[in-house]
Amino acid sequence: MELTGKIIAEFNERGGISNRTGNEWKAKSYVLEVPGEFPRKLVFDVFGVDRLQAFNIQIGELLTVHFDIDAHEYNGRWFNDVRAFRVDRGQAAPTAAPMPEAAPAAGAPEAAPAQEAPVAPQAAPIDAAPFEAPSATDDLPF
Repeated sequence: MELTGKIIAEFNERGGISNRTGNEWKAKSYVLEVPGEFPRKLVFDVFGVDRLQAFNIQIGELLTVHFDIDAHEYNGRWFNDVRAFRVDRGQAAPTAAPMPEAAPAAGAPEAAPAQEAPVAPQAAPIDAAPFEAPSATDDLPF
């Protein structure tokens, strides 16, 4: 998965020694805010010294973050794990490339030319009748 947004917070780097392998590990968490009518926030981790140095994420940057989502169980409870594996800088939300127009088949009728821009629909008139005072014969409880 991938999301594009602005880094609004970062947390302290964590590290330790793996009990399983005995190797040292480091990780750091960041908060990505995805713009929109109702902005969303996502906390994700960057795991590994090499990725931390390569990504060099700073607060205020506009990034597209590619991440994996996984869950794990611990003592009967489940936890989500969101890890970034790639970061692209300064890119806006992904847009689809325009599709090339296909040439009409031989003998086929020509298609109508495409419109320059879509026409905005007209608003329907508002019926004021539902907003009038209820009549004496109205038996609704509210």
